[in-house]
Amino acid sequence: MSSAPAARDLANAIRALSMDAVQKAKSGHPGAPMGMADIAEVLWRGFLKHNPANPHWVDRDRFVLSNGHGSMLLYSLLHLTGYGVSLDDLKNFRQLGSPTAGHPEFGDAPGIETTTGPLGQGFANAVGMAIAEKMMAAQFNRDGHAIVDHNTYCFMGDGCMMEGISHEAASLAGTLGLGKLVAFYDDNGISIDGEVEGWFTDDTVERFRAYGWHVIPNVDGHSAQEVKLAIENARKNTDQPTLICCKTIIGFGSPNKQGKEESHGAALGDDEVALTREALGWKHGPFEIPDEIRNAWDAHDAGAEKEAAWQQRFDAYRAEFPELADEFLRRMRGELPADFDQRADAFIAECQQAKEKVASRKASQNTLDAFGPGLPELTGGSADLGGSNNTVWKGCTSISADDCSGNYIHYGVREFGMTAAMNGICLHGGLRPYGGTFLTFMEYARNAVRMAALMHQPNILVYTHDSIGLGEDGPTHQPIEQIANLRMTPNLSTWRPCDTVETAVAWKHAVKRDDGPTALIFSRQGLPCMDRDDAVLANVAKGGYTLLQTGDGQPEAIIIATGSEVELAVQAAEALGAAGKNVRVVSMPSVDTFLSQSRDYQEAVLPAAVRARVAVEAGITDYWYRFTGLDGKIVGMTGFGASAPAGDLYKHFNITAEAVQAAVESVI
Repeated sequence: MSSAPAARDLANAIRALSMDAVQKAKSGHPGAPMGMADIAEVLWRGFLKHNPANPHWVDRDRFVLSNGHGSMLLYSLLHLTGYGVSLDDLKNFRQLGSPTAGHPEFGDAPGIETTTGPLGQGFANAVGMAIAEKMMAAQFNRDGHAIVDHNTYCFMGDGCMMEGISHEAASLAGTLGLGKLVAFYDDNGISIDGEVEGWFTDDTVERFRAYGWHVIPNVDGHSAQEVKLAIENARKNTDQPTLICCKTIIGFGSPNKQGKEESHGAALGDDEVALTREALGWKHGPFEIPDEIRNAWDAHDAGAEKEAAWQQRFDAYRAEFPELADEFLRRMRGELPADFDQRADAFIAECQQAKEKVASRKASQNTLDAFGPGLPELTGGSADLGGSNNTVWKGCTSISADDCSGNYIHYGVREFGMTAAMNGICLHGGLRPYGGTFLTFMEYARNAVRMAALMHQPNILVYTHDSIGLGEDGPTHQPIEQIANLRMTPNLSTWRPCDTVETAVAWKHAVKRDDGPTALIFSRQGLPCMDRDDAVLANVAKGGYTLLQTGDGQPEAIIIATGSEVELAVQAAEALGAAGKNVRVVSMPSVDTFLSQSRDYQEAVLPAAVRARVAVEAGITDYWYRFTGLDGKIVGMTGFGASAPAGDLYKHFNITAEAVQAAVESVI
């Protein structure tokens, strides 16, 4: 009977597959997979709780490769342990249509928990996943019944450490005492430009200790025994997140390129691959894995056993707490309560009837007061602006390190970390996060917003103080180009409502959306509620609709407006109507939603034959030419704002009802 393969031989399977795939593609990053292979072997074979036959098992451990350029490490692990990543998939690394993309992409292959590549964001996603685990455990576990009990493991490199988001995420994780989060720092001293000592000299150990982390320093990342002991040590500490600092050699095994930047981001070359095989004692051809190695890696039996044990515990839980069990499964499936539509529609009708004049940020809070009690999965937060964003509703309870049973997260002044952590919360499942900041500070979080859209995650982004209407805080705080930026992001739904009704409709849309994020953009200043009959009210959800028309039939001109400027459009139209002009006002709170409607509906609202069009929005004008054409006019901003009361600013920048009226008169 042959002996079991040695740990180093099992790790060398990762090294071989990684360098072979990169070499075949003539593109990629072999260094990190080769350097972290020993760590991965110990973690995946000795500790990671997962089942390749059911990649969506709710109580699996989460694994995040934050240094996503080392994607062949993850693809090799998924292939070897038995996920649906074939040898042909590895051979097609970085090729069009292959699930093995240059960086791991969520949804492309089973077992990829998040899309990584923009450094540091995977780490922040992992923090979000660990937050979700701790909150779900606090909300659902009962004495003797731990149905939510898993760890989040994250690999990260020097680049992740250098990115500022690592500070935001690590600081929050330490404050919240995320004891089931374990990060592995691949301390190989190399980045693309060479040895990092010329630009990265942080004391990482003391830095993370200052965040409140449990830090295990000076672990030999090529010693299976040292890595094993470090993980065991980490798992014993359930009060703090753990950072395991592993000293590794990038490109381990390559005689001429290990320890050098040459192995970081390029294929080793055919000759060096052959030399590496010899140095590692790997006597097998390209993409060839011997049976004894493949069998030792296969995780199907162990995974099935672990999931079966959990299922037995869950069955006992369900027998004692049937309603909680059903609620847990509903939330993990991402399904809304059966009565959500009915309750939402009733509140929308109430808003129309009440016709309250409030800032749309306050209308947003009122909507949360109405929707929140029936949505226990709704998990709020703000980047230290809860009182300004109005993200705190009557039923909010803040979480802390000692008690995570609440539904509100104080993210602190960490817009980027907040948004990326919210992505991780979405990816984990069971919670529906929303988080707020000022619209202009969306820029801090911009790439995490993009990643939410790329990953089709239903993150809800609350952005208030949406224009020069915020007034005296001035141009540093007054968003100009941000709304257009959001609208141009693929798969991001953007809403800028004009009143309480559109705000409630926007929130309903955001909550129901399950295939991408929604940006909800709200005002600081009070906005009047518009008149609508039932037919008009029904069209609000279509993103753009005819709010009023001063005559019958085809209009002479159309005014398109959003948010606070809808009031100006209505005032201008009424003045023009009094002068005998037939003018239509189209409120367009969500351009993307409007453009998703049928061509017939779009034509009914914006007839192509009516070329006399004016758009008005207190933001950058350029975006609106797609609707006005070159024959139309746009009333809006062409530069930055200024510090003054809001009313003075609207007059100063000529965003007034009179300006809209004059623009319409000029195009008729």
